[in-house]
Amino acid sequence: MSEQTEWKEKLKGQIEPLLEQEIDLFESQIELKRQGKLDEKVFGETRLRRGVYGQRYDNGQRHDGRELRTLHFPSGSLTKGTDTVWDAPGMQRIKIPYGGLTPDQLVVMAQLAEEYSDAILHVTTRQDIQLHFVHLEDTPDLMRRLGAVGITTREACGNSVRNITGCPLAGVCRTEAFDVTPYADALTWFLMGHDDIQDFGRKFKIAFSGCAHEACGLVKMHDLGYVARAEQVDGVAKRFFDVYVGGGLGTVPHQAKLLAERVPEEELLPQAQAVARVFARLGEKKNRNRARLKFLVAKLGIEEFQRLVTEERKHLPYDPRWTAYLDELTHLDEAPLKPPSFLNGASFPDGFDAWYATNVYFQRQAGYTTVTVNLPLGDISSRQAYALANIARRYVGESIRTTVEQNLVLRWVSESDLISLYHELRSIGLADPGAGTVTDITSCPGTDTCKLGIAASRGLAGELRQRLIAQSGSLHPAVEKLKIKISGCFNSCGQHHVADIGFFGNSRRKENRAVPHFQVVLGGQWQQNGGSYGLAIGAVPAKNIPAVFEAITARYVADRDGEETFQSWTGRLGKKEIRAIIQPFMNVPLFAENPAYFSDWGDPRPYSLADIGIGECAGEVVSLFSIEVARAEGEAFDALVALDENRFQEAAERAYSAMVLAARALIRNEFIDIGDDSNRIVQEFKTRFVDTQRFYDKYAKGKFAQYLLEAHHAQPLLANADVAHRLVEEANLFIEAAHACDARLAAAAAPAVPDLLKGLKGK
Repeated sequence: MSEQTEWKEKLKGQIEPLLEQEIDLFESQIELKRQGKLDEKVFGETRLRRGVYGQRYDNGQRHDGRELRTLHFPSGSLTKGTDTVWDAPGMQRIKIPYGGLTPDQLVVMAQLAEEYSDAILHVTTRQDIQLHFVHLEDTPDLMRRLGAVGITTREACGNSVRNITGCPLAGVCRTEAFDVTPYADALTWFLMGHDDIQDFGRKFKIAFSGCAHEACGLVKMHDLGYVARAEQVDGVAKRFFDVYVGGGLGTVPHQAKLLAERVPEEELLPQAQAVARVFARLGEKKNRNRARLKFLVAKLGIEEFQRLVTEERKHLPYDPRWTAYLDELTHLDEAPLKPPSFLNGASFPDGFDAWYATNVYFQRQAGYTTVTVNLPLGDISSRQAYALANIARRYVGESIRTTVEQNLVLRWVSESDLISLYHELRSIGLADPGAGTVTDITSCPGTDTCKLGIAASRGLAGELRQRLIAQSGSLHPAVEKLKIKISGCFNSCGQHHVADIGFFGNSRRKENRAVPHFQVVLGGQWQQNGGSYGLAIGAVPAKNIPAVFEAITARYVADRDGEETFQSWTGRLGKKEIRAIIQPFMNVPLFAENPAYFSDWGDPRPYSLADIGIGECAGEVVSLFSIEVARAEGEAFDALVALDENRFQEAAERAYSAMVLAARALIRNEFIDIGDDSNRIVQEFKTRFVDTQRFYDKYAKGKFAQYLLEAHHAQPLLANADVAHRLVEEANLFIEAAHACDARLAAAAAPAVPDLLKGLKGK
């Protein structure tokens, strides 16, 4: 028995059925791609929607120096130079809704990191976990093992709703209106796989915050954001949300705009669905650079967008899930493992004071604290993860969360346990102080693994962190409070726009040689949910960034007026004066004078842009039919496998299912709310495509349509070898006919070529 078959059989029944079917389907699609039977673009979007992402490499070597294992696809089945070359492993993104983790889940991801990756778990700025250097052929088993502990990778990448983030202090925060955890969870599972989010032109990000003034949710930089609001209405406590739309960072950041105030909790899900439908219908599909929701809101204006969402909401088909979850709001409530307690004057060990000052948050529940486990660059080794899971079991039970600052937190730590917890964290190298301070630097992967990376953001982050730690104890308190965030390019994955001091990678040339640079961005606001964005003031050679940081902060300390914030200081000083501070550091020496400037942080080789590729953050825009019919093709392939293994009844049922899915793919282009009921799908297919003869071609007429209609009429099927064989063949022919029908309809819908262009065509 193969390893994949072994895991599939071993975990059968332990995975939620729909998720299990999704994983089986993806495995079939991988096989179809291996055989060259699945379109490259369609497969690219298919794998992205399951969190499987291409990454960048340096000379085919892993970070530990070992050679990459090849996949041995048939010659010509994959083309080098495309965005989806799978002769080298990629990245697997794992969705962690609102950052909530259990020790058992952490252990499974640590096992996967050891077995399939490089033994490193990376926490992202969306509270996800990423594993790098994962082979495509291993991803179905990886997904199954995650699914067995309640984790999915579905829609972790691609043109879909990404991981929904939430404040890691939700439920224990001293200033929140109420715990947003169950709402983030409900919206996650409501939208995941929903028909209304399958036709986006780009990714879509959502966040929840328990209060308006803190930073935890960063609502104002999201496509859709929720700020909790509690009020008394006629003497009864009511929960509402202030809802924001159209935020986003990227090259040109947009501040989210208020969509609606005081949205009652029962309207949370239907309103989000209405927003998704408006975006899917009116959002840009061709130009990816203009395909985010922020551009649609800017184009229409917030008032018109509000009107469209309101109208869309009025006409939504009723869904009982909209309010069903409200009866179970307490199902995610956390129970403390231990009773509350207090330190009561205990003596502190060496190093505890610094850690206690920055990494311990006193919860609103007396006697309990939340402890931040500071992860340099967001990385934790698998061995550390195993140990941390055991520590969590002893001190807090199930209460672990990831954060948007790439750390982990342990919630419900009894105060008197802090000293022993500190000792245990220190023993595994996870007791670094400075959480939330200037040394806690956020960074995207940059040129380490990202195809779009221009400069080594992680290398610079590591260098700055070490220098700042070396100055521990001598840094001015105002500098200690600053936020540093670094992106490897202008796309702001490191969230540099909302930092006090941000940097993003770019390049310049000197003596016809490329030189890594970082643009300096000053004055962003982390508080108020990412309340405002900083602006770039100039590009500085990468090797001069530490000196620039020192110059800027020294001037801030010298000039600040009382308790003036960094943002206020930069605004008062003005861009011209700030530019003068960095001007002396902007020049690049000749190569002969200082060749170090011509390499990047952490990489002694000459700097080059030659290996920059096309990023896969959102994938290529693929038609809705193409995405949907890929499911039919995977099901048809599974039917073929069942037939080959003499499982005739299963083969017949899967063949019929494949035809239904292909019909649904066609219908969805015109009727988004068709749902999954096979009776309704077949009836709609007959009405829209058979009775109108739109499914007919000049050769087969209506022959292929009858395959589905006859199989549906024969339900329930009782299949022998002959029946199964016939249905499998008919399913494949029906799918081909569906492709042809879609192509004809698309051609008919295309605008006519102007006569002038027709005349010029032959010249």
